[in-house]
Amino acid sequence: MRIRWFGHSAFLLTAPDGTRIITDPYVSGSYNGDIKYGPIREAADAVTVSHHHQDHDGVSGLPGKPKVFEGKGSFRAGSVSTTGVETFHDENQGARRGRNMVFVFEAEGLRVCHCGDLGHVLTPQQVAAICRVDVLLVPVGGTFTVDAAGARRVAAQLAAKVIIPMHYKTDKLGFGIDGVEEFIRGQANVKRLATEVEVSADKLPAAPEIWVLEHAL
Repeated sequence: MRIRWFGHSAFLLTAPDGTRIITDPYVSGSYNGDIKYGPIREAADAVTVSHHHQDHDGVSGLPGKPKVFEGKGSFRAGSVSTTGVETFHDENQGARRGRNMVFVFEAEGLRVCHCGDLGHVLTPQQVAAICRVDVLLVPVGGTFTVDAAGARRVAAQLAAKVIIPMHYKTDKLGFGIDGVEEFIRGQANVKRLATEVEVSADKLPAAPEIWVLEHAL
């Protein structure tokens, strides 16, 4: 599967059969211009929405008419099976910021988990529902989501082999949250890579690795 990071929490996942899924597309220019990432112009077969905030629900700005996956349950697009697991946007069971959906994508034996705006470490029941994870796309910036320490705990809970940080401060994001350095400081096996990577079930690293991608937009 190819994984391309547009920026923030938006990725393009491309399965070996060509099925394309976009996760949490942002609205470029939203939040009084704090979302400075450029518009997403890529077409996709489906799009997932973890929750209805402008930095995660820019479906209307995407070209074409992709299927929209939201809420808990099972979904399918091409060869990719998708499962939504309900979590929360904060540590108070959604009392402050509402619910959040974690989505797990599986194709060709590879399981990729996108955490959306996860605001807490997972419960044992949520870990069991998410099940095995090979690649974890996890927020690390804190304030509105888990912070660096929380993200590391989530990665350990799910025993992910590849951890790709998202939702952190960059030159294209005006939010007052932490940058990626807080997450990778003191961590082993950190790789800084391009905007797109390719990963398969038979070529996963033996020990967990953190892959820091360059935003494409």
